[in-house]
Amino acid sequence: MAEDLRTRFTAAMKEAMLAKDAATTSTVRMIIAKLKEVDIAARPSGVEKVGDDQVVQMLRSMVKSRRESVDMYRQGGRQELADKELAEIAVIEGFLPQQMDEAAVAAAVDAAIAETGATSVKDMGKVMAVLKKLGSALDMSKANPLVKARLGG
Repeated sequence: MAEDLRTRFTAAMKEAMLAKDAATTSTVRMIIAKLKEVDIAARPSGVEKVGDDQVVQMLRSMVKSRRESVDMYRQGGRQELADKELAEIAVIEGFLPQQMDEAAVAAAVDAAIAETGATSVKDMGKVMAVLKKLGSALDMSKANPLVKARLGG
């Protein structure tokens, strides 16, 4: 990425504040606060600031927890709270790199299986290690079930 995510967060915060967009401002503030927590948690291992890959993981985890909240709010009949979470998801996803589509994920899984010579679920770790090299463009939570199915799991 030419422009790192931290720079994008700061720019988005300024932009949202100037536009008096309270929802976006609060969501970006939340992202920055979570990032500070992640940085602090990484300090004992000698890392001052985590890299973009870890920031992307953090953002994905934030989206995942909000999606779970949306489901729970809808079950509880609280659509206004679900809508608020959906708005936050939209802001957070704006910072995530473009994801591979399903066909590209399937092709990557097939290529990784061929590369490792995997034949059973026991070889899943090798395949997942190869897929991890694709970085943040591949959502591992989508690849995992595909790998399992391809290896007869």
